[in-house]
Amino acid sequence: MFVSSFFYAAIAGILPSLIWLFFWLREDTHAQPRSLIAFLFFAGMFSVIISGFTEKYISDVITDQNLRYVLWAIVEELLKFMVVAIIALHSIQNREPIDVMIYFIVAALGFAALENTFFIMDPLLNGEVTKGLLTGNMRFIGSTLLHIVSSASIGFAIGYVYYYGRITKIFATILGVIIAVTIHFLFNISIMNASTEQTLRTFGWIWGAVVLLIILFEEVKAVHMRKIGSSV
Repeated sequence: MFVSSFFYAAIAGILPSLIWLFFWLREDTHAQPRSLIAFLFFAGMFSVIISGFTEKYISDVITDQNLRYVLWAIVEELLKFMVVAIIALHSIQNREPIDVMIYFIVAALGFAALENTFFIMDPLLNGEVTKGLLTGNMRFIGSTLLHIVSSASIGFAIGYVYYYGRITKIFATILGVIIAVTIHFLFNISIMNASTEQTLRTFGWIWGAVVLLIILFEEVKAVHMRKIGSSV
């Protein structure tokens, strides 16, 4: 029962992330090495385990719900940031601003893939197949997009100052993390104990953020083009 439930939950949890991964990789003008992309994706998945233990500890010691949501958001965004910082930011493959956004999105999709798997698996273990499928669809629409948008915010902040000095990059990174945590917290607090109508409204602004993210991709690409133009 456990093995089959985990298998089906993994398919439902990971497949949406792979679909989004294919979509966002097409935004990069030069293909990243598959080994690097795979490493980031699986490292993002692994960070869910660390996140789970950390968030469980927070739940045990923090009683204020809002503070709990803030701390959960901080934990998840910092873990995804650390995955990218350790694996990719200093890689020789990090050659232009758009690469940074891609790296953050890949790590976020890995995180979302395993997190969604765990959420879908719970109802499947209880024999609630329909609920499991609905959970998978809702998390495909909402949670996966949340992780994309929040992590990409950090990627955009760093990518936008890609050609600036170290101090500017540090400030941009801090700002990006603050924005990511804020988005994550607002999403969590919006869907907890919300009605179906309110939940759908929350998903609506997340989809709007995805549209904005596509625009930001073009802006980061322009940063690279302006750099090339100024050096000619």
